[in-house]
Amino acid sequence: MQAVELEPVKEKESLPERTLGKTGEILPILGLGTAPAGMALCDDKAVELFHAAIDCGITYLDTAPAYQRAQKQLGLMLRQRRKEVFVVTKVGTADGKEALKILEQSLRDLGIDQVDLTYVHSVGTLDINQVLSDAGSLQGLREAQGRGWTRYVGFSAHNQPLKSARILREAEVDVIMLAMNYADRYTYNFEELVLPLAAEHDVGVAAMKVYGGAEAMKYETGPTESKRPSALKAHGTHDHQKALRYALGLPGVALAVLGMYDERELSQNLAWAKGYTPLATADLPTMESEGRQLSRAWGPHYGPVTGED
Repeated sequence: MQAVELEPVKEKESLPERTLGKTGEILPILGLGTAPAGMALCDDKAVELFHAAIDCGITYLDTAPAYQRAQKQLGLMLRQRRKEVFVVTKVGTADGKEALKILEQSLRDLGIDQVDLTYVHSVGTLDINQVLSDAGSLQGLREAQGRGWTRYVGFSAHNQPLKSARILREAEVDVIMLAMNYADRYTYNFEELVLPLAAEHDVGVAAMKVYGGAEAMKYETGPTESKRPSALKAHGTHDHQKALRYALGLPGVALAVLGMYDERELSQNLAWAKGYTPLATADLPTMESEGRQLSRAWGPHYGPVTGED
């Protein structure tokens, strides 16, 4: 993608806000994903980025143990600003006891007593029968909620949307985070298979992988857009701003969570989020055509599309 020259953003402008489903939490429509910081930035640079994001109005901070240094980096910042932010972490397991252990360690790394939301991480990769069992990770997170370790419980999903649909039919969750962009709609299609069920149960929805995510799900390259393995790869006509508008225009989506490496990317995404407007009807045929083309080029890059549901 070509570098974008930004117009100055007026200080009085603020991020639009939406309600996160039945939680009732009112959050800005842009959240910060910490995987790039945890995997590619030194601690000082990461903390600077977190402070800058909060100063600009971002409050939803998404992390996970899998993001290497990210939780400890956040912990350095949270000593000063815990009350200003909505902290989200994840447990990458189907087992309830293991979920409790993972979350307990995350709280230590973050240096706090409670997170706002904990997801079962990437349920498309997990045994859903186990996740949903009495000894499964969702039940473990409900136990953690009872202990005061997390305020809300949910799951994230990159692939195998029927697994997500099954969880929404069989279990009570507060929030979900789904990989949704206008290319992967034609591969995984969480939009039609999962979003209606979330709406039916008033489950909050965060959109992730809005720009397609990092190549091979790894955040190992440097901070500039030209060096990033953006999955909006090598398609010069592809428009990141329209991709963000697409995700934020999906029914029930409260916010888009974007991983960012530096303050230039932060400023760019802030400008787009502050200026958000729904896609025009005239844009849709072109986006559908480009989305189908990109879907064919990328293939099932988050993993299998179908499996046991």
